[in-house]
Amino acid sequence: MTASNDNREPGPTRAAVILPYERTVRGAEVNLARAAEAKLAEAVGLAASIGLTILHAAVHPLRERRPSTLMGEGQVAMVKTVIEQHAITVTVVDAALSPVQQRNLERAWGCKVIDRTGLILEIFGERARTREGTLQVELAHLEYQRTRLVRSWTHLERQRGGFGFLGGPGESQIEIDRRLIGERIVKLKKELQQVRRTRGLHRSARAKVPYPVIALVGYTNAGKSTLFNALTGAGVYAQDQLFATLDPTMRAIRLPSGRVAILSDTVGFISDLPTQLVEAFRATLEEVAAADIILHVRDIAHPDSAAQRADVLGVLTAMAAGDDPSIDAAWAERVVEVLNKEDLLGGDTEASEAARRAATHGAIAVSALTGEGLDDLRTTLDAKLSAGMVTLETALAPADGARIAWLYEHGEVLDRRDADDAIRLTVRLSPANRARFEQLSEAG
Repeated sequence: MTASNDNREPGPTRAAVILPYERTVRGAEVNLARAAEAKLAEAVGLAASIGLTILHAAVHPLRERRPSTLMGEGQVAMVKTVIEQHAITVTVVDAALSPVQQRNLERAWGCKVIDRTGLILEIFGERARTREGTLQVELAHLEYQRTRLVRSWTHLERQRGGFGFLGGPGESQIEIDRRLIGERIVKLKKELQQVRRTRGLHRSARAKVPYPVIALVGYTNAGKSTLFNALTGAGVYAQDQLFATLDPTMRAIRLPSGRVAILSDTVGFISDLPTQLVEAFRATLEEVAAADIILHVRDIAHPDSAAQRADVLGVLTAMAAGDDPSIDAAWAERVVEVLNKEDLLGGDTEASEAARRAATHGAIAVSALTGEGLDDLRTTLDAKLSAGMVTLETALAPADGARIAWLYEHGEVLDRRDADDAIRLTVRLSPANRARFEQLSEAG
């Protein structure tokens, strides 16, 4: 055991990250070990992203799940020794812990214990910026805390005096806490409904000036925000950390044909997303559902890139299988796969070979950091948006500048012939924009 640390200067929070890992597939220990290391690295990245100083990280294989502590007695004792050696104050267990398991581990280890859900909630709480984002994260926090009000903390066992004429023992502190949390949850849900109604009105307003929408999706830290900045010239926050972006951000992008599209940067997906946070993805999922193109950004240099791809596609598949009528079941037809971080690949690595195979199936290799491949990506996006276009030939009076400008802004002018009496244009438009142009002509 280490000496007392009472005189130590305050500093960064000292943390350990523990991954309880079940070996459920026999004969595949090598692949399972690699997957476990990748999951541990992700958990360390999550913990570091909220300022924890990671002094110890380890995988602990599970023979069976213990209802009291999840891990076996020997493993609990082993972790306790490490905690004491490094004076750890917070231990992150990258698994879903029941309230009883969390309480028992805190007692055994003598430090704060948070599970995967609590860790991701902390990250979302730090990063949410929009009104909806902050409300949803607070709601998720409260719903999570409500399940934790079973601890035997002394202050939760005291009885408070009753009110009114009947007297009696009154409510216990734990009952008061539950009631207050419940009241706050009801209020938050009402506020969220209003925020979502407002966002729905904003989406309807955007549809009246319809630029095609391209939504960036992908596993967290795949480089979506860096790619977003490279394509739009925007200054969106982009760091090499998990969940750097939580709230959807939109900017205009001009494609090689001159067409303008809206690029939407969204929150990164992650495996084993806590159920309390599924609703926090609503804004992102709605933007994806409304997009003309879904740009799936992959970190092709990551050793678990294939598994991350499966996680993202699993979320999209679950969206399409849900009850939301706004989500198109044919979303797969709108996906363009982008293999980002090509600059990190070596020449003959397994990841390089995987990138080459994916490229033969229509994926586009890019480096958002160096700009390599971005011109090919813009050309591909332009071609995909043009695939469903219709061609319109029209003659407009030279004085009809408003409609001429509208066609240039919303379509791709393929040919123009000017004469004294008319300007003849051949324009490629989306079906929706052609219908709107015809409405403009009728109104004019």
